[in-house]
Amino acid sequence: MNTVSNSQSQTPYFYAFTLVFLAGLLWSFGVVTVRYMIDGHDYVFQYLFYRGISIAIILIVYLFIREGLSFYKNFFNIGVSGILGGLCLATAFTGFIFSITMTTAAVTLFMLAAMPFIAAIVGYFVLGEVLRRSTIISMIIAFIGVCIMIINDSISGSALGALIGFISATGFALYTVTIRWKPETPKFTTVLLAGIFCAIFSFMILGFSLKPFNSMPIINSYLSLLHGVIVASGLILYSLGAKYLPSAELALLSLMEVVGGVLWVWMPLFGINEVPSLTVIIGGIIITFAVLFHGVGARRKRMPVMP
Repeated sequence: MNTVSNSQSQTPYFYAFTLVFLAGLLWSFGVVTVRYMIDGHDYVFQYLFYRGISIAIILIVYLFIREGLSFYKNFFNIGVSGILGGLCLATAFTGFIFSITMTTAAVTLFMLAAMPFIAAIVGYFVLGEVLRRSTIISMIIAFIGVCIMIINDSISGSALGALIGFISATGFALYTVTIRWKPETPKFTTVLLAGIFCAIFSFMILGFSLKPFNSMPIINSYLSLLHGVIVASGLILYSLGAKYLPSAELALLSLMEVVGGVLWVWMPLFGINEVPSLTVIIGGIIITFAVLFHGVGARRKRMPVMP
């Protein structure tokens, strides 16, 4: 009888684990869209504008399918946690693009590796989430994996770019905590708000700088919209899994974006052919092992479920 009960209690966890794991892999395809862009560093705000619009549209469609025309009522229940979550996520969106254009990819990746630790600290003090031993070990192993991935890359670059990368990681970690802070907060509307915030911010910057929205090559516009679809779809999976996973574990699983990104640009299928170094391969294997180790270790514990 106890065996059946334990098996049933584990089912939601592995359902959530799979969703968030897939979200990280889905986000990793964003690297491919960025690599295909023409002079992407010259069109950062146009990119953010179109991607924000795309994210908002995908979430509106999803909410309409899920809740019908009444989905607009979620905006009246968004609360402080939803607004904060939207702002934090928009900060993460914006910061990542600026960081990767102002400093090396190695530095940006190193900053992103801080996400699980930030989420763990904030989750402990705000939500009272206690880390399990397997989670702590997995976080440390994943961090070592990221360090090995970047060991042969240049760590030079703009200090401001590194700072913005850390701000991006902090933004996503805080977003992760906010979607677990108030169970009644409409999580998908929070993502929708993030897309709207990004679009408004970019619109204002482009307006003040008098840069035309149509100055970006048409292929970049399509790629920005596609990237928005990828990001929004991943965030839907991520939000669904947030009910059963503590903040630190959510952020840990999202690191699969780093591993997947390296894999896709390596595969001949996409025609990018960026051959990773041996250290990148070893680091990616270590991160994957850390995530899978965490999943196996979690089977021994019954996970707390957010109402």
